[in-house]
Amino acid sequence: MTATDPALMDAETLIALYARRALSPVEALKAVMERIARYNPAINAFAAMNPNALRQAGESEARWAAGRPLGLLDGVPATVKDVLNLAGFPTRRGSRTTDPRPQAEDAPAVLGLKAAGAVIVGKTTTTEFGWKTPGDCPLHGITRNPWNNRRTTGGSSSGAGAAASAGFGALHVGTDAGGSIRIPAAFCGVVGFKPSYGRVPQWPHGAFSAVSCAGPMARTVRDAALLLNAIGRADARDPLCLPDEPREWRAGIEDGVRGMRIALVRRWGFEPLLDADGDAALQRAAETLRAEGALVEEADPGLPDTRHAFGRVWGVALARLVATVPEAQRGELDAGLDEVARREGGLPATEFLFADAMRVEAAHRMALFHLKYDLVLTAATPTAAFAADQPTLKPTEALWRDWAPWTFAQNLTRQPAIAVTTGLDDHGMPRAVQIVAAQGRDDLCLRGARALERALEMPEIDPLAA
Repeated sequence: MTATDPALMDAETLIALYARRALSPVEALKAVMERIARYNPAINAFAAMNPNALRQAGESEARWAAGRPLGLLDGVPATVKDVLNLAGFPTRRGSRTTDPRPQAEDAPAVLGLKAAGAVIVGKTTTTEFGWKTPGDCPLHGITRNPWNNRRTTGGSSSGAGAAASAGFGALHVGTDAGGSIRIPAAFCGVVGFKPSYGRVPQWPHGAFSAVSCAGPMARTVRDAALLLNAIGRADARDPLCLPDEPREWRAGIEDGVRGMRIALVRRWGFEPLLDADGDAALQRAAETLRAEGALVEEADPGLPDTRHAFGRVWGVALARLVATVPEAQRGELDAGLDEVARREGGLPATEFLFADAMRVEAAHRMALFHLKYDLVLTAATPTAAFAADQPTLKPTEALWRDWAPWTFAQNLTRQPAIAVTTGLDDHGMPRAVQIVAAQGRDDLCLRGARALERALEMPEIDPLAA
């Protein structure tokens, strides 16, 4: 990346330049829009563009000129995943079966963006109803990785991952029910933060209500924390959100990990696959954190087999979702989604409740584990981004083998988890690890991730020029 192109600047840099009158929000947005016009046809990151973005950037420019910025993000280009309501736009969720009429009100996270003054560039693509990791959907087709457009972005926040990586805005809101923020962040070489469950309010709740979180995607950990300031505020519409905790999430983020106890975890009740490059990334992260003064040791939290618990939660949610689609339209659904729904739709209530009890047991064991360890270091994905156009076969097996084996446990336990890039593999594709903290300790999660990001000193690379 280059500090001279506003489209590739982080949000903190943009805000500092606006404050000094060295750059205007209109100039920044134009740089982003020029980049979208040039590169998005090959990437396909957007479900819809905001035709009012330039006017909104002009309004922000006027506020800065008057010395009266609206909020922390005034004039920063941002995007919203197309599973969240943006007033005046339809919420299609990547599906041909959804209502094409515009929504009347904003989702809580969108309201937070607007209140902070962000300029919403558009809505980003998602897998259909956020059900899978490969970054395609029936409505918008394949979203491709900026590092190599033959590779997937990952999903389900496929467009957000691509947009963050490609310089289509500084800040992006995704959602994560099993890794849907962290996987595309890892595949696309950016930061993806799944906060504690309920930290970012959601309404309406989707099919994965029990495990899903909205959260930030950005090019830096500090920007992810900055975005959390805007979207992590309680909303009366969401009965499951955490009580309001207005705070500056960047406070203490530079304090480092010296003296922290960090567990390197390789088992989540089963042994997820991890290729040699992924293991090297994990080891590099562990050595880096040790060098920063942390005590890092391998440990096993002794979880039950989280595949069983998540597979049931995921499958029953999809069965419920498909049941809401008129029968005449079900043939328009992603075939893999329908396959999982049919397979899990007849699950007895007792078996589902057993799986939910296992979810709570996993959360209990992790709570005890964090009495000893401040943070957990673990892999983010089993491999680098795979082919973008490969067919989805045996999705239930692919879920815990190829897609999300390192990420779905944290959705079950409702802990904050953040994906941070550690470098590129021999094929020039990003690899990443996760930093996980105890439920509610989003501050420690961000602090650990920032320590790793800062120590690794990753070169600023524009993937589209690589």
